[in-house]
Amino acid sequence: MPPRDIPTARQVRLGAELRRLREAAGLVSRDVAAWLGTSQAQISNIESGKHGVSEERLRKLAAHYACVDARLVDALADLANEREKGWWVAYRSALAPKALDLAELEHHASYVRTFQVVHIPGVLQTEEHVRAALAFVEPEQPEDVREARVAFRLRRGRILESGTPYDVIIHEAALRMRVGGSKVTRAQLTYLLQASERESLTLRVIPFATEGFAGAGLAMQYFGGVVSQLDTVQIDTPHGAEYIDPPAQLHRYRTKLERVDSVALAEDASLGLIRRIAQEL
Repeated sequence: MPPRDIPTARQVRLGAELRRLREAAGLVSRDVAAWLGTSQAQISNIESGKHGVSEERLRKLAAHYACVDARLVDALADLANEREKGWWVAYRSALAPKALDLAELEHHASYVRTFQVVHIPGVLQTEEHVRAALAFVEPEQPEDVREARVAFRLRRGRILESGTPYDVIIHEAALRMRVGGSKVTRAQLTYLLQASERESLTLRVIPFATEGFAGAGLAMQYFGGVVSQLDTVQIDTPHGAEYIDPPAQLHRYRTKLERVDSVALAEDASLGLIRRIAQEL
């Protein structure tokens, strides 16, 4: 079977975790390939996500690497066995692979935490908000592509119906951005208040008046894995989404999120602020 041209983020992650286990064991890919009876190129393709790996071979590798974390090995085996074609694959011809990766990560996350400074989180955007944002940012975009992007973002919003714990912190700046005008913004804020009634959703705000806040550059989404070693951070960059998973980086982003969490208003106060901003429009 030829290597995958564009492996998904989860396929890449499986390979990366196997590489980390190998390196932690102090082994080089050439020796592992010889022990396994395969080529070094095959090991390289597995570790880059370009080739899949069977559960049997994965468990054999984990044992050879002396990995004693049974929960991690089981979680990696589940990744290796994944054959599900999620709803997002229907958008493969219209959207960039990293956009599809975002939907896949949301679908499989055990929980999601997001902090946004100037944007309403995508899963909480109304259709009118999405259309206004896309029309402003990419006015020359073909209509069929724009419609696909609108439908995709709205479909992502169904994650809120799944019961997946979703913890959202939004800076007041995002709430006051009049994307699409006052009417669209008022409807967007009303939807946030309605969505906050879901048991799985926690919605809090950092107001402009917060003393000492300097975290404008910390916007991120944090996806909890089945085990903490499989957590993933997503940040937006000028060239698109970037996914981060090295252990040290995950620790740094968890620390940053805790710092943001410590200055956000309580839920009741946050919803009260959203109501006041909506009334001002």
